[in-house]
Amino acid sequence: MTTAPGHSTGDLPRTGELLIVTPHPSGQLPADVLRDMLGDDAFDTPRREAFLRRIFLDGDPYTDLLFSVPGARHTQAPWSRFAADLNRDRDDRDDNGVLKVMGFDRAPLYPAGWTPGEATRETRLRRIWDPFDAQLTAELRGAALMIVGHSMAPTGPALGNDTGTPRPAICLMPGTPAQPTFPHALWSELQRACQDAFAPIINASPDPRVTIGEPWATDTLSRAHSERSGVPAFGIEFNAGLYLQGGQPIDPAIRALNAAFGVFAHAALTLLR
Repeated sequence: MTTAPGHSTGDLPRTGELLIVTPHPSGQLPADVLRDMLGDDAFDTPRREAFLRRIFLDGDPYTDLLFSVPGARHTQAPWSRFAADLNRDRDDRDDNGVLKVMGFDRAPLYPAGWTPGEATRETRLRRIWDPFDAQLTAELRGAALMIVGHSMAPTGPALGNDTGTPRPAICLMPGTPAQPTFPHALWSELQRACQDAFAPIINASPDPRVTIGEPWATDTLSRAHSERSGVPAFGIEFNAGLYLQGGQPIDPAIRALNAAFGVFAHAALTLLR
């Protein structure tokens, strides 16, 4: 593992007690979903590949690498969030809910007039959402902390609550003071640990802040599974502008963010001692 300056290599202490969840890195779609979206164009290689590239970049690209920590437990979604968004409640029927019919630019994903019927909806959720939920439940047994890793567009997209608003370098989502998913008394220390770990990378970014609750306070997976299991959890969002340029990955930035995340994850675990 590449490390941040001043930190040694190798597995960090207690990483076996850490569960890292990445629900949105995939750009893959099941064939039946792809055909619902593209029709006969699913068999046109240039159009299919261009569409899948769009799907990938509209997800949380490269978060599987960004949040990889040797020795930790990892649960990674195999399918795109546009097949089923695993960071939504199963019954979330909003535009930006569990089954989306448009991308974050509000461009349609399906032919005009297509909507998922109840049978299609239930089949999709049973095949994709339910197994992931069960896997998380199993992986949380014996865990001390769950971190859910995301990336966010540099400004709020058309499909969302902060359209056009510039976003900070990093957002932490530990819940609300009334309903924390990570102990509220530790929020300031968690924010400081994050700022310290990532400072060399984010200080030159347009907005170098590490925020709590801006633009989001609660990560859905963290809320749902911390309530069920009692395991503390929080979500973290990296501004995609830190590691993407024109849709292309900046390898040194991804390495540096990953190394800093390993340091931060260890610090977050230590806070819970």
